[in-house]
Amino acid sequence: MEVIDGNVYDMATPSPWHQQICVYFVRKIADHIDKKNGDCLVIPAPFGVFFQEDNNTYVEPDISVICDKNKISERGCEGAPDWIVEIVSPSSRSMDYLHKLYLYKQKGVRLYWIVDPVSQYVTVYDFEADIMKRYTFSDTIPVSIYDDLEIDMSKL
Repeated sequence: MEVIDGNVYDMATPSPWHQQICVYFVRKIADHIDKKNGDCLVIPAPFGVFFQEDNNTYVEPDISVICDKNKISERGCEGAPDWIVEIVSPSSRSMDYLHKLYLYKQKGVRLYWIVDPVSQYVTVYDFEADIMKRYTFSDTIPVSIYDDLEIDMSKL
């Protein structure tokens, strides 16, 4: 379940393919951070991200990368993660491409990736640079918030 501007959205259980994609991303990102002795945390769902103290907006991104550990509380992340990855499910398509896109940009997320297993595209929104690019599942995608991290989608 997620709440955006007071509206409740039920979320379906993810498929095995969805979860395999999630694990691939978490491993790649966490390995990179570990090799660099970085401070960022990589946290997969279920993990709450709260954009407002009144609980009027609460989401559970598939993957949250949080570089400011002061944002971590007992209930989840208080404020915008640096990087969010959403893996599209049939039931989440409009949420990921519309509602969350607007929400994440408005609330200060630096980087938002939409991974779409059906179309086999990854849409990358770099909100800091105001750039949107689309990649295929055969591409290697640079991660703008890390100078030397790329995600090779062909390895999925």
